[in-house]
Amino acid sequence: MNIISGIDITAGALNAQKTRLDIVAQNIANAQTTRGPDGTPYQRQLVSFETELIRRTGDTSSGPGLQGVRVSSITDDKSKGERIYDPHHPDATADGFVQMPNVNMSYEMIDLMTASRAYEANLSVVKNARQMALKALEIGK
Repeated sequence: MNIISGIDITAGALNAQKTRLDIVAQNIANAQTTRGPDGTPYQRQLVSFETELIRRTGDTSSGPGLQGVRVSSITDDKSKGERIYDPHHPDATADGFVQMPNVNMSYEMIDLMTASRAYEANLSVVKNARQMALKALEIGK
């Protein structure tokens, strides 16, 4: 396998994990947002990944291309958040309940840690590929 192809695949994974980290940060930042632009509580966002066929340049007779990963969609989590009793809240209903966003901080922290670890692992792949390329160049000296 070409080292550059491996780095290209890893770059796609880095971009996908960066998007995931951005969405998790957005979820955490809006964990207490009870009224968004549309007047409803914030809805947690979910990131979905899919494999992406990366075509090889040049020789197409050698089989299918390589597979990478990319973000396929960012969707709203349709589950309901909890209702809390707070009659003094500006978004409270007539009976004193406030509909909270469906953001669970425990889930978000787990997503944050796994996305961060995946990002770090992909950075290690790029670093190792770079070191292998440098060592290969030293052989030719």
